[in-house]
Amino acid sequence: MDVSALFIAMGVPSAVTGFCFWLIEHRLQVRERKEQAERADRQKDVDEREQAREQNQYLLIKSVGAALALGEATARAVKRIPDAKCNGDMDAALNYATEIKHEQKDFLTRQGIKDLY
Repeated sequence: MDVSALFIAMGVPSAVTGFCFWLIEHRLQVRERKEQAERADRQKDVDEREQAREQNQYLLIKSVGAALALGEATARAVKRIPDAKCNGDMDAALNYATEIKHEQKDFLTRQGIKDLY
C-alpha cells in the first residue's frame, strides 16, 4: 500500500464521521431555532394574557369606584327627601363607603409610587 492509498483509507472514514457530526450539529441548530420560536410564541401568549389581566383589574377598580359613587349619590339624594325616614344606618353606610373609597385611592397611589421607584 502506498502513501496515497493510506491517506484515502484514513480520509474517507474521517470525512464520513465529519459529515455525520455536521448533520447532527445541523439538526441540533434547527431544533434550537424551532424551540426559540415556540418560546417566543408562548411568551407572546403570556404577555397578552397579562395585559388582559391588567385591563380586567383596571376595569374592576373603575367599576367599584362607579358603584361607590352611585351609592353615595343615592344615599345623599334619599337623605334630602323630607318624608324619607333615614336612620343611622344610612349615615354609617355613607361614611363607610367614603372611608373605603379613600383607602382604595390611597392604596392605589402607594402602589403607583412603589412601581415608579
